[in-house]
Amino acid sequence: MIEVTSSIRIDESEIQLDFIRASGPGGQNVNKVASSVQLRFDVRNSPSLEPDVKERLIRLAGSRVTEGGILIIEAKRYRTQDANRQDAIQRLIAWIQKAAAPAKPRHATRPSGASRARRLREKRKKSEIKQLRKTDLNDWKD
Repeated sequence: MIEVTSSIRIDESEIQLDFIRASGPGGQNVNKVASSVQLRFDVRNSPSLEPDVKERLIRLAGSRVTEGGILIIEAKRYRTQDANRQDAIQRLIAWIQKAAAPAKPRHATRPSGASRARRLREKRKKSEIKQLRKTDLNDWKD
């Protein structure tokens, strides 16, 4: 069991790890050793996550989640398979922790009087600059 938060634990059977060859430097081992890790986690069908956490995780992960709801994390930062495996799992835990924290409610605010005045002053200045750029076509006639 992987402990994400005090209330969320993920069974290791829910995570699929594939080891693939990493691109980049590696000397003689580059074509023999599969040190890069591709972690797959089925967010939609996970019994460990609450429905609201699932939705936030899918929204947060964006393009890392397939249409089928599978989160894919690639880890190839390190040169060893074990370090990349740990990195992928830590990144999954971080994503889930971020999704588990509910978003703070937004309190509506109004712009201050000074900021409104500053905005209008800037708009007037821009308008004057653009007016100065305009040329009278009658000036061009000889």
